[in-house]
Amino acid sequence: MTSLRIQEHPVLSFPERKLVKFFFEDREYEGYEGEPIAAALHAAGVKTLRRSPQKNRARGFFCAIGRCSSCIMEVDGQVNIMTCITPLKPGMKIRMQKGHGVIHP
Repeated sequence: MTSLRIQEHPVLSFPERKLVKFFFEDREYEGYEGEPIAAALHAAGVKTLRRSPQKNRARGFFCAIGRCSSCIMEVDGQVNIMTCITPLKPGMKIRMQKGHGVIHP
């Protein structure tokens, strides 16, 4: 799979980071530990993070600072997690959230 990450930049440098595995919709992906979940998904080519509750419209990585609700997802069984500010950890299980979020038993 092609990564959408910036690998080289004329001004910025990117320190070595640990690659970890995580799961999105039961499919395994890799991202860098500590980076925002939404950034790891975006780099893996996942653009739709949720759908709006009323009109089912696609929502994606928008503000990236935790001010909107475009990136809320279900993370490790918890709903309404703002993935733009939540650090990626090894083995996380991430799912698109249905509507306002339903906790599954």
